[in-house]
Amino acid sequence: MYDAIMLGELLIDFTQSGTSPAGMRLFEQNPGGAVANVACVLSGFGKHTGFAGKVGADMHGDYLRSVLEEKGVDTRGLISDPDVFTTLAFVSLSDSGERSFSFARKPGADTCLCQGEIDMNMLQNCKIFHFGSLSLTDQPVRGATLTAVSAAKDAGAIISYDPNYRASLWPNSETAITQMRSPLEHVDLIKISDEETVLLTGYEDPAAAAAALLDQGIGCVVVTLGANGAYAANCNGSVQLSPPTITALDTTGAGDAFWGAFLYRLLEADAKPSDLPKDALADCVRFANAAGALCVQKRGGIPALPSLEDVIDLLSSSKSKRAKVTSL
Repeated sequence: MYDAIMLGELLIDFTQSGTSPAGMRLFEQNPGGAVANVACVLSGFGKHTGFAGKVGADMHGDYLRSVLEEKGVDTRGLISDPDVFTTLAFVSLSDSGERSFSFARKPGADTCLCQGEIDMNMLQNCKIFHFGSLSLTDQPVRGATLTAVSAAKDAGAIISYDPNYRASLWPNSETAITQMRSPLEHVDLIKISDEETVLLTGYEDPAAAAAALLDQGIGCVVVTLGANGAYAANCNGSVQLSPPTITALDTTGAGDAFWGAFLYRLLEADAKPSDLPKDALADCVRFANAAGALCVQKRGGIPALPSLEDVIDLLSSSKSKRAKVTSL
């Protein structure tokens, strides 16, 4: 039995990294992809994790497979396809560490995953099934993803969803809204950013957006608020916590570090997202905030993900400075 199976994108982030002696911009090869990042967090924290997706049968795809295997992620569901190229993302960073993306994905290997290439046995033997909206942008991966969600749900898995919006990957915002909302009826647990609340619900306010998603039957909603931490809600109440104070170098992967840590604490609690008591919900958010804070202090996606020991040490050292839970 897997603790979690992730389905989605595994790619190279070429992250801006200074200039050459000739004054030309340099880009550092970093393994990443939102769902792959989450898989690596959970595996690094000691959970049995598997990944389903597609890379090219090329130097980048081979490298990405080796990275997942080094991190302890089961790659039997990772397809290497000789007919498509591994997806690439070029990442430019502002002075504050905020990112802008340019994708080489027309098509990228991750969009070419077909339903028949998915190991259904993995989906039917996992506690959590996690996916993101980048797997909903194109066919055939959209159909494969929705089929996988239904199969995992029918097998009793908790369905976790990250509607990770990248405007350049959609033909228009209307299409993005339609497709990003399409799996919500199957979702038990969702993470959205404060920039995605309107897209998913029509509401800008995090509490109003969370309430709308809870009304649709989602068991637990978490809204990440950047430097302000996160808001989380289920039927037992809501909490909002601030993260430890840090200086951000690169925010790539921060939300994924946050979510992997949240899922880890959920697995440790051995509870359904809707059943988490308010204090347990706060514990998940506090732990996740610490993981996200550690991630932004390093460059890249997977290379910047924190260890379990790092998260525990940060929480211990900042115990006296922890933000109080705000009851809402």
